[in-house]
Amino acid sequence: MKIETIDIDIETYSSNDLLKCGVYKYVQAPDFDILLFGYSVNGGPIIVIDLAQGQEIPAEILSALSDPSVKKYAHNASFERICLSEYLRRKKPEYFHSYSIDEDTVSDYLDPSSWYCSMIMAAYNGLPLSLAGVGAILGLDEQKMTEGKDLIRYFCVPCKPTKTNGGRTRNLPHHNMDKWTTFVSYNERDVAVEKSIMERLKKYAVPQSVWDEYHLSEEINDRGILIDLQFAKNAIEMDEQSKEESDSALKQLTNLPNPNSVSQLKDWLADNGMVVDSLGKKQVTELIKTAPDKLREVLELRQVSAKSSVKKYEAM
Repeated sequence: MKIETIDIDIETYSSNDLLKCGVYKYVQAPDFDILLFGYSVNGGPIIVIDLAQGQEIPAEILSALSDPSVKKYAHNASFERICLSEYLRRKKPEYFHSYSIDEDTVSDYLDPSSWYCSMIMAAYNGLPLSLAGVGAILGLDEQKMTEGKDLIRYFCVPCKPTKTNGGRTRNLPHHNMDKWTTFVSYNERDVAVEKSIMERLKKYAVPQSVWDEYHLSEEINDRGILIDLQFAKNAIEMDEQSKEESDSALKQLTNLPNPNSVSQLKDWLADNGMVVDSLGKKQVTELIKTAPDKLREVLELRQVSAKSSVKKYEAM
């Protein structure tokens, strides 16, 4: 049978927090792994491969993942594509093929041009982006299982070591086979819901121009951007130094234990003849114009302490 389409959903484990770091960093954890691989070929029966318990993805499916002639469908397909790219490169390198030269960062990932995303289809039609949200709005016969969040929390992220669990930091299938059986069913159901969404929305087709934009966006994300890390580190260091200096000066002028506390500083200003409703950026700027010298100095230091954060530099 010639494989023309594959609907895919996977369940994964990583000690990196997906919500905090994003999928590219998520898969870089040494312990990253794919636990379950649910799929349907050409709209046929759904099969779940229990990788966590030693089952293997069939060779023809592994080959299809890198085959540009086979259309791959998933909900938030970026996740499946990046995770499967890492999985193939680590465990099945003979099946991994990228779409650029080795010197280009996109060489780490499967070509996005044959991947299609039901989340994009939902967004194009003004529907919710989550799998559960789309399923509910469309009134599908099969809905995403509500047990999913608890199961993901149990199997897909590190657990806290306790006396009860023997001090382990990860839950494996044999630690609770009843939950694992439900987790396998959850993975199968997700594939079924994705297939139903695709079937329901195919009459409201996404134009090829939008898919071209999606594939280009994926390539841009794969390539990333260059960061001057030393510049970012210097910015963070300078910010810390500036805040230390301004905090020290504020404490000397006000004798407050925490001059960055809005309530403490408001009370101090009131005691010195300036009653204020707010210490927001615009309000402080206006107050400085008419404030006495001592109060003006305090307000100016307040501006320095409350200036824009360097969280973007920290993220870089």
